Amino acid sequence: MWRVWLLFDPRRALVALFVFLFVLALLIHFILLSTDRFNWIEGPHHGALTTMQAAPK
Repeated sequence: MWRVWLLFDPRRALVALFVFLFVLALLIHFILLSTDRFNWIEGPHHGALTTMQAAPK
């Protein structure tokens, strides 16, 4: 394993890894925020509207 670190600079490799993981985490969170089911900021919209419309008065 130590021979791998002779090929790569550990600081650059770890910084690149952390940057990649941070960008991946942001991408996943924004994808989840764009869905109706997993939008934890605004909450579900379609479910609340359909239950209000379906209830007879």
